[in-house]
Amino acid sequence: MIRFRFLIVLFSFLSIGHAFAQKSFTRADTLRGSITPERAWWDLNHYHLAVEIFPETKSIKGSNTIRYKVLSENQVIQLDLQEPLKITSIIQEEEKLDFKREGAAHFVTLKKKQIPGNFEELIVSYEGQPKEAIRPPWDGGITWTKDSNGKPFIASSNQGIGSSIWWPLKDHPADEVDSLMISVTVPDGLMDVSNGRLVEIEIGEGKNTYHWSVVNPINDYGVNINIGDYVHFGEKFEGEKGTLDMDYFVLRENLEKAKVHFKDARRMMEAFEHWFGPYPFYEDGFKLVDAPYLGMEHQSSVTYGNGYQMGYWGRDLSGTGWGLKFDFIIIHEAGHEWFANNITYKDVADMWIHESFTNYSESLFLDYHYGKEAGQEYVRGTRMNILNDRPIIGTYGVNQRGSGDMYYKGGNLLNMLREILNDDEKWRQILRGLNQEFYHQTVTTQQVESYISQAFGMDLKPIFDQYLRDSRIPILEYYFTENQTLNYRWISCLPNFTMPVDVELGGEKLRIQPKASWSQVQVKNESDLKVDLDYCVGVEKMR
Repeated sequence: MIRFRFLIVLFSFLSIGHAFAQKSFTRADTLRGSITPERAWWDLNHYHLAVEIFPETKSIKGSNTIRYKVLSENQVIQLDLQEPLKITSIIQEEEKLDFKREGAAHFVTLKKKQIPGNFEELIVSYEGQPKEAIRPPWDGGITWTKDSNGKPFIASSNQGIGSSIWWPLKDHPADEVDSLMISVTVPDGLMDVSNGRLVEIEIGEGKNTYHWSVVNPINDYGVNINIGDYVHFGEKFEGEKGTLDMDYFVLRENLEKAKVHFKDARRMMEAFEHWFGPYPFYEDGFKLVDAPYLGMEHQSSVTYGNGYQMGYWGRDLSGTGWGLKFDFIIIHEAGHEWFANNITYKDVADMWIHESFTNYSESLFLDYHYGKEAGQEYVRGTRMNILNDRPIIGTYGVNQRGSGDMYYKGGNLLNMLREILNDDEKWRQILRGLNQEFYHQTVTTQQVESYISQAFGMDLKPIFDQYLRDSRIPILEYYFTENQTLNYRWISCLPNFTMPVDVELGGEKLRIQPKASWSQVQVKNESDLKVDLDYCVGVEKMR
């Protein structure tokens, strides 16, 4: 038969990457990405990270006091710190401990008997020149630069490479620390802005120490330092949980334009509290902080470097015009406060939980302020960025993320689920319910899928499998037989794939439930079939 194809997905590459070469993983990948026996027996409770910054030599020196709860008996603990930084000592109850280093992993032999139920502390001292970020935030490390007045402008960013690139810790996302104190010493004339609330400024000779307290659980890659000639302004937001402090720390040279441009932060908070529920960290406040790179979702200390422009560096990623109605970095990175910081993956393979929902939040921001069709046009427009190169979910246990399609394809998946549900208020309650059910928790894909399926009252596993675990966009194949019978099925899909889809035939609208095998339905006419534009699928007519 001759096939005529029309793809709703503009940039599909349907056959590319369906089968792709598996990366060869190393023991270092396993030590970084898995719950090793030396990580499993203890649960993080509190960090006190104290670090001094030396801009002239691009070096740091400090310590991390780690308080943990013993879950089961063990005498060896794994801590992580990446070269070229060096651990100079590890102390428990005034006794220096021996350790062996294997790459970034340090295996520490404990002298004190570790009794389940007890809380214990380790003091880990370290120093050196941390890896310098060349292309932050993508490659990670410390950025050492200067502002237009020649003053140091320094920041950390390390989501992919790991927090152990600049401080010693349990560097795995499954175990979030319950609270944090971060004390940063910087030369006089500079300020450090980190997570949570500023509780004290300790004045010293030629240097000052800024003490920041975080009282909520925090993922380790969300911990950050930002050092510069900062000035501050702020506002109060009357939100769902009361009065929220919204504080802005910007370089002195950016103050006036920031006072105008950062109005998007309040608009963001209004929209996302509507869609996702209360801001998850009222106790720690919300901050936007100037950074010497594009920006990132550091918890309660969101960094900003989009050049005070609308869009993404002045560009509309959707090609629709709607992407220039907001500052991409403010909206996207702050959206991560709900999906990444409140709900955090247990394994980086499930990074879609962070990026798909936050990509989708951009369209919901537009929906809230400009109407539903604005949001729908935006999310449909982002399909031109989909590659379909490999599955969205990565490989577990080795710190391996999946395809970058977790952004645009993932956002379109969520938008499509909204269309399938066909109940916008129920959909909003599902999004809010996720943030309530998994409040301040680390989660798996299975937990998120199960919650949404149960809330739908429908088995969504075939849909999640197709869009998260396969690289192909499904195609609705159809043809007509006598008596105006529409024959249809899904192709370019997994064998068990089934998903309802809204279609139109010559003005007649109906919902069909195609499978990977042929189904039939009587229709009024045999005109070309059109699929609702909010479905991220292809259409193919057979003759």
